[in-house]
Amino acid sequence: MRAGPSQEEIRRQNLGALLRYVHLRGATSRAELTTSLGLNRSTIGALTAELAAAGLVSERAPRETGRAGRPSLVVRPESARVYAYAYSIEVDRLRVARIGLGGVVLDRRQGERPPGLAAADTLPLLAGFAKEMHQSVAEDSVYVGSGVAVCGRLRRRDGAVQVRPDGDRVDRTLGEALGEVLFPHRPVLVSNAADVSAVAEHARGAATGYDNVIYLHRDVGIDAGIIVGGRRLTGQGGHGGEVGHMVVRPGGRPCGCGSYGCWETEIGEYALLESAGAGEDTGRDAALRVIDAASRGDANAQAAVRQIGDWLGFGVANLVNILNPGVVIFGGTLREVYLAAAARVRSRLNSMALPASREQVRLRTPQLGEDAALIGAAELAFEQLLADPLDAT
Repeated sequence: MRAGPSQEEIRRQNLGALLRYVHLRGATSRAELTTSLGLNRSTIGALTAELAAAGLVSERAPRETGRAGRPSLVVRPESARVYAYAYSIEVDRLRVARIGLGGVVLDRRQGERPPGLAAADTLPLLAGFAKEMHQSVAEDSVYVGSGVAVCGRLRRRDGAVQVRPDGDRVDRTLGEALGEVLFPHRPVLVSNAADVSAVAEHARGAATGYDNVIYLHRDVGIDAGIIVGGRRLTGQGGHGGEVGHMVVRPGGRPCGCGSYGCWETEIGEYALLESAGAGEDTGRDAALRVIDAASRGDANAQAAVRQIGDWLGFGVANLVNILNPGVVIFGGTLREVYLAAAARVRSRLNSMALPASREQVRLRTPQLGEDAALIGAAELAFEQLLADPLDAT
C-alpha cells in the first residue's frame, strides 16, 4: 500500500497552488487565498513568505478600503522579475515576446518570415529578437524557459513540425534546435498555435469559466485547440485537432493532404480569395482586404464572405454535435471572417446542430487577440515553475 504524501510534498503542492492562483488571477488578498485554497491563515502566511523570499511574489498593504480593522495583505506575482520567452512561428511572420509571471507582456518583437524560408532557418531570427530584448533585462531577473507556438502540423510527442503551405519539416525537435541558439539550462517547449491559444483563452481570456472549449485558428490551414473537461485533447500520437481535414464536401477542392473537400479548402484564405476573384493575391493581408471590401459594399467580396461563412458554420455545427463545447473561439484570420459573417455562421449552426448542444454553446472571438498564441506559449514554460516553484527557480 502506498504511503500518503509527506509533509514536504504537501507543502510544495500548496506552494504551487498558491502561485498558480496569483499567476492566473493577479493581485489577490490573503483573505481570498485562504478561502479559495481551503487553507488556514497561518499556512497562507507561511507560503506567501516563502514565495516572497524566492522572489516570485510580493506582499503589500492594499489601498485604503474604508473598512474598520487591519486590512489583509495583497499578494502579487513578480511579473517584471520572473519571465519566459514566447515565440510564434507563422506562415508569413515571426513574433517573439518576453512575458512575465501573471501573463504580462513585458516586451515584444516582430518581423516577416521570408517566403520559402524553412522553419529551421527561422531560428536565428527568433534568437536574435530574444537576445535583443534580453539586453534590457535586470540582472536579478529569473528566466524560467521558453515556449514556441507553431502554425502548422506538429508531431507533439517530440516537437518535430511541418509548417504549411510548403511542407518543410524539422527532423530534430524544434525545441532542441532553438535551445542551441538561445539561453542554456532552461527548457524550450513547443506546441501547436491553436493548442496554446486555447490554453491562454481558457486561463485568462474568452473561455474563462468553460471547461469544454474549441479554439479554431486559421493561418493558411485550419487547426483547433480542444479542451475537454479542463484538459487539452491532443490525441494518441499528438495529431489531434486537425479539424481542417474534416471532409465536408466530398469531391470538392483538392487539399494538400491528398484528399478532396476538406474543411480548410472551403474556408481557407485561398477559397476566400478565389471566390472574391482576387486574382493572384495570396496571404493574410489579401484575405483581410477582401473582408474589408465586403464591409464597404463590394458585391463580389460580400458573396465570397457569405459563402465562407456558410461553410464555416457547417463545420462548427459538426464539431458542436461531436464535442458539445461551452464556447467556440474564432482565432487567426477566422476572427475577421466570423465577425463579417456571424449571422451566416449562426444560421447554419441553428439548422444543423442538435438543440441541446447549440443552445449552450457561445461563439466568441479571442479576448487576448493576437497575443493568445504568445501568452499560451509562455504558459508552457511557466508550467514547471507552477508545479514546483522552489525546484524551478
